[in-house]
Amino acid sequence: MKKIFILATISLLVSCKEKTTTSTNYTTGNKEITLEEIWNGTFSAKRMNALNSMNGDFYSLLNTDDEGNTTVDKYSYKTLEKVETIVNSASLKDLKSFDSYNFNAEESSVILGTDFKKIYRRSFTGTFYYYNINSKKLTLIGKDIQEPTFSPDSKKIAYAKNNNIYILNLTNGNKVTQVTKDGKFNNVINGITDWVYEEEFGFVRAFEWSNNSKYLAFLRFNESDVPTFSMDMVGTANYPNQQVFKYPKAGEKNAEVTLHMYTLSSKNTKKIALGNYEYIPRIKWSNDANVLVATTLNRHQNNLKLHKVNALRSSSSLLLDETDKAYVDITDNLTFLNDNSFIWTSEKDGFNHIYHYDFSGKLINQITKGDWEVTNYYGYNASKKTIYYQSVENGSTNRGVYSIDLNGKNKKLLSNKDGTNTASFSKNLNYFINTFSSSEIPPIYSLYTAEGEMLKVIKDNSELKEELSEYKMSPKEFSTISINGNELNMWMIKPADFDENKKYPLLMFQYSGPGSQQVANKWNASNDYWHNMLAQKGMIIVCVDGRGTGFKGSDFKKSTYLNLVKYETEDQIAAAKKLAKRSYIDENNIGIWGWSFGGHMSTNSLLKGSDIFTTAIAVAPVTSWRFYDTVYTERFLRTPQENPAGYDDNSPVNYPEKLKGNYLLVHGTGDDNVHVQNSYRMINSLIDANKQFDMFIVPDRTHGIYKGKNTRLNLYTKMTNFVETHLINKSNSTTKIKG
Repeated sequence: MKKIFILATISLLVSCKEKTTTSTNYTTGNKEITLEEIWNGTFSAKRMNALNSMNGDFYSLLNTDDEGNTTVDKYSYKTLEKVETIVNSASLKDLKSFDSYNFNAEESSVILGTDFKKIYRRSFTGTFYYYNINSKKLTLIGKDIQEPTFSPDSKKIAYAKNNNIYILNLTNGNKVTQVTKDGKFNNVINGITDWVYEEEFGFVRAFEWSNNSKYLAFLRFNESDVPTFSMDMVGTANYPNQQVFKYPKAGEKNAEVTLHMYTLSSKNTKKIALGNYEYIPRIKWSNDANVLVATTLNRHQNNLKLHKVNALRSSSSLLLDETDKAYVDITDNLTFLNDNSFIWTSEKDGFNHIYHYDFSGKLINQITKGDWEVTNYYGYNASKKTIYYQSVENGSTNRGVYSIDLNGKNKKLLSNKDGTNTASFSKNLNYFINTFSSSEIPPIYSLYTAEGEMLKVIKDNSELKEELSEYKMSPKEFSTISINGNELNMWMIKPADFDENKKYPLLMFQYSGPGSQQVANKWNASNDYWHNMLAQKGMIIVCVDGRGTGFKGSDFKKSTYLNLVKYETEDQIAAAKKLAKRSYIDENNIGIWGWSFGGHMSTNSLLKGSDIFTTAIAVAPVTSWRFYDTVYTERFLRTPQENPAGYDDNSPVNYPEKLKGNYLLVHGTGDDNVHVQNSYRMINSLIDANKQFDMFIVPDRTHGIYKGKNTRLNLYTKMTNFVETHLINKSNSTTKIKG
């Protein structure tokens, strides 16, 4: 009966979105979740391959056929049926397989990539080929190159190699022109971002073709004065290999970043003056082929400017000037319409909304309004004068897909109301594939028209839901908790055999970083299965999104400005104390854990909340904000020279004597993001204070601590044993009766 109910619920979700609800009952079987199952993929949901929207009503997928050959296949949005195979590696003489593909504007040619070598989180080098679909000719572009990109006229390909930019001319005997020549490792980078831009501004390719293919705009990073960080990588050789790279820590010198314009006809490059600024986090060509728009930020990141750059005159003028009392976020939402008016998102009214400006920078109208946030901008259909976006207007833990006219009228919900809905639109914005999930319904992929008509279910993951019904699983119970004058979002997982007459140890999980969210109505991640496994061992798991987290307005998010981690820590401590008053919580056995920012939070909570927390696990934590990068840290704290108390008063390396409970510190030595230096300094501080603790140092692993056989399994085994020893086994709660 229970399995039938679940499948019926899924059918209801995909056939009649207006009536979508999530079940308050959760199917619970008898099987125990194991760590091996969590990390061998037993509970992984089926997902769609990342699709590439094509011209017209088509999309393409990268597939592997039955013979193991790599293919790029074309599909119809209308039918979801394959139309043709565009390229098959079996027919390529010099390329047995490939891992990426990118079309030119006419989709008559494609760039194929293979042999990728990772650099940082988003960057890599690879071997890339140019493939002419009509002639079926394959040409090598280059080995160990980065970001090859077609020009709009499809006659050229720009790419970067060894910190310089090159252009391959496809109509002139494949002649290569070297655009820059001063690139040098750890000194000058042309056309590719440095470490901090890649990590914090979220992009790698720092060059852009003009729409008429006459100009190539690019950023140049002079990082010669940026301090160097180094890490010893143990590897498998007799001697370690040292990884050395430029990393600007808070208060230190950033790379000097400048904008340059290369003219292909004259082969001349000119530097573009943009006034006073610290960062150039975005460049984008407008619909005027001669006008680029460059975004600049000051070092405090509270003054953002858009500059119109005239390529013909190599001059710039101010288009938009936006300020904030705290900071301005960077997005990719800038969209130019046919008349060069533009769409822009901003928090200037207290919530993130969509605005329409003309090309002189004059506001035409605010398109979306309300005490809710736009969370994603999908695009603008000029023929329908319609904008498509995602928002939280049905509650900050839900996501819905909407359309609205350019004038702000005729808003329409296109997806399910509850749960998390994300859309992948066709290039012409006539269709979208909606991914829906909730805390109790695994991902369902469905094809919709742009008017919100659901046409077909593509994948529904009903098999996973049925399989999970055999396991001991408990629902996430969503609620709010009143803490420090705020209603904070919270979920709780109880044991499947929960008895309100018993007492249970409590483990709190959080991340808490600015603008983040952990309490969301979406399907399970790996940690959710681990939390459920712990719950079935006899404990309660809780997550609370405190002040500073996202999607509840800028005042809530930016309330932690200049005091990062202070209020977030206070909220977790206060939440723990309030939860401890519940009759079924063992107030003497409360722990907290987190990763990265969450690791800082769990450390801080244990030290500053020693009267309530007895146990903490910190994975890859920041332990002093003086050790983290300029862009992220100074956005929220300004520099340590300006705000030393904001850095030091909430950095646990400065008060190790407060440790009274059980503390497990975990870090990978190859972490280029949050350096293991953070944990080493914490260890030394604890030693100086003569405090006992546990540590788990993982050689060569990066911030995610996942690379290598059994790495995650081994880590979570360690963490499970720690929780069992210090929380579950120390609590006799499950045998205690109230009163």
